[in-house]
Amino acid sequence: MPSLTPLQWFLAVAAAVGLGFSKAGLAGIGLFHVVVFAFLFGARESTGYVLPLLVAGDICAVIALHQHVRWDYVRRMLAPACVGVTVAAFFMGRISDASFKPLIGWIVLLLAAMQAARLRWPGWLGAVPHTRTAVWVIGLFAGAATMLANAAGPIVALYCVAVGLPKFELVGTLAWFFFIINVFKLPFSAGLGLIRTNTLLLNAVLFPAVAAGVFSGRWIVHRLPQRVFDLLMLAFAAIAALRLIFS
Repeated sequence: MPSLTPLQWFLAVAAAVGLGFSKAGLAGIGLFHVVVFAFLFGARESTGYVLPLLVAGDICAVIALHQHVRWDYVRRMLAPACVGVTVAAFFMGRISDASFKPLIGWIVLLLAAMQAARLRWPGWLGAVPHTRTAVWVIGLFAGAATMLANAAGPIVALYCVAVGLPKFELVGTLAWFFFIINVFKLPFSAGLGLIRTNTLLLNAVLFPAVAAGVFSGRWIVHRLPQRVFDLLMLAFAAIAALRLIFS
């Protein structure tokens, strides 16, 4: 078990609750836990602390939201995302955060700006998110971002908003997609020595906070109108992008 001060424990619990919120559908909040765990344990090491928590959150989200999944969109994104994970795992340790994070941030910011324009002018570029090329580009970057920084939530959430998924289908689709991808990532992270006994002990302590975040976040999502939900997704994604660019 890592030795943490009371303030650090408070931050870790708050980050775990935020992780649960992100799994309930408020995906942009997810970068809060990325920042906090990177601050507590370092950027590379933090991925080993976060990944089992993500899987636990995914399980809670799948239990709570399984009936809303759109399997056609899950299948469409899985292949490019798995390729992105594999490539990123191969280069992990050779790519600096300083060069990778701003690139992901600019991509998320561009996607958010494009989707904001589409909300204002619904017919603009309406077919682009449905093309095979767009799916592969977004999927590759999502896979790389989730392997290197556990930061793919805003990317995939923006794609789901762009293709017009209603909020409950969006949340259920994200839950199953990230459950599969995060389980796929486990052997890579373990092989890199990022998941160890002490990281799993901390995960066990923080799991109740993750579960509380998932189920309370689900309550919030149920009460948000669709347009407010879409606008919040865009706002969270833009904030997350700026945090990646200027971190």
